[in-house]
Amino acid sequence: MYTLKTEAAFDSAHFLSGYEGKCRNLHGHRWVISAEIMGEQLVPDGQLRGMVVDFGDLKRDLKSLADEFDHAFIYEKNSLKETTVAALKDESFHLIEVDFRPTAENFSEYFYNRLAEMGYTVKTVTVYETPNNCASYTKD
Repeated sequence: MYTLKTEAAFDSAHFLSGYEGKCRNLHGHRWVISAEIMGEQLVPDGQLRGMVVDFGDLKRDLKSLADEFDHAFIYEKNSLKETTVAALKDESFHLIEVDFRPTAENFSEYFYNRLAEMGYTVKTVTVYETPNNCASYTKD
């Protein structure tokens, strides 16, 4: 089995609704996404001969996913008052509403699924919210 790994990063703000601690307040992270894909065989011929996939394609695709969230305020659906969201939109903030609590755990599954939808055979996705704290998702 061959494993390829690449990373991309984005900066964003979030908060954890219903959390009793510092993270209930709006704060930011430099999120780092580390994605590992796998393949049992190498491409036998052509331009990609000897490769699982083109690293350039993998890096581009992961970067495009990270860029969607870069310099955004990410919030969980129904965690803010409609008037708050309207006021932030009126100020032209880049808002991203997600259907999950924006934790490293949930982001690791989210990015795993997005890469799989792009056709990659994903082994593991790890999301760092700080240099020392991360969560990984691997499907059984």
